[in-house]
Amino acid sequence: MNIYVGNLSNDVSEENLRQAFESFGQVTSARIIKDKYSGQSRGFGFVEMSVQSQAQTAIKSLNGKDLLGKQISVNEARPRADQGRTGGGRMDYSGPPRSDGSPCTGKNVSSTFVSTR
Repeated sequence: MNIYVGNLSNDVSEENLRQAFESFGQVTSARIIKDKYSGQSRGFGFVEMSVQSQAQTAIKSLNGKDLLGKQISVNEARPRADQGRTGGGRMDYSGPPRSDGSPCTGKNVSSTFVSTR
């Protein structure tokens, strides 16, 4: 079972997270989600436990408890909702074809911008 753990202190490591849940059963994985640019914790993570009854006991026992100075929120993880993102692919901003039928490549276009400030 995948378990969501929220309101984590920045001081919590993946090992701290694993240890908190291991007293309730076998932990398959424990990971803290980090900002991809700064590398800092985003304040939440996920713990995977293989036995559902142990996971349920951990959720009930740890929800609202203190972990390194912050009261954590522990729930069964929900699947991510499809947000309709297609990824970071490059969009085609070339514009409509020219009157002669050739594609507009964006070349030979003035790059002068007028500030409104």
